[in-house]
Amino acid sequence: MRKKHVRKMLRQMESGEETVELTLMTTMGGLTRLAFLAEQFGYAYADLNEAGGKMALRLVPDPSPQARARAAENRARYPRAADGRSLPPLVPEAIEILKARMVLDLDRKYSPRQQLVFIVVLLILAAVDLGGDFGEGTIDALTIGGVFLLAMAALLSVMFVITRRLNVTYTARLEAAGFTPVTDENGRKRYLPPGGHLPGHGNPFAT
Repeated sequence: MRKKHVRKMLRQMESGEETVELTLMTTMGGLTRLAFLAEQFGYAYADLNEAGGKMALRLVPDPSPQARARAAENRARYPRAADGRSLPPLVPEAIEILKARMVLDLDRKYSPRQQLVFIVVLLILAAVDLGGDFGEGTIDALTIGGVFLLAMAALLSVMFVITRRLNVTYTARLEAAGFTPVTDENGRKRYLPPGGHLPGHGNPFAT
């Protein structure tokens, strides 16, 4: 998490924007820390998507009394937060919850069937291209492409199993924290925080 990202996010929040969206290249750890800081100043995590090789993090104002009180307290305690200097300390438990929400949201951008189609198409194209580059004849090209396809299929199978296990772990973590599953307008399964709805409109910096 870079200071310039923190400064950009907090300054957008200070202007009272109803949706703050950051499109950047960073790690999942950086994204969760940004979302955590947003929650300390009156905003809340809304969604995470992939956008052209970058991550698009969306935040919205949280109008709840608890969020407003926390934002007022932190603005008084950390008056230079918008400069990316003095910031509230991270809370590991809150970070883990945000990570679980983000990973599940990102993984469910596409349905399992769509993901499988994309992977199969990409593997076939890569195998054909590799076979054409290194095979001197048709048989050689088919052999090389076939070996590559089998190796990648085995690797992806392992990755798929690991991803499924992580998703089960993250789902259990959210449900234990009181989050409830819903299906959004795009057919994605989302987890809503306790209270039954995503935080929405309102300017937490209004006086």
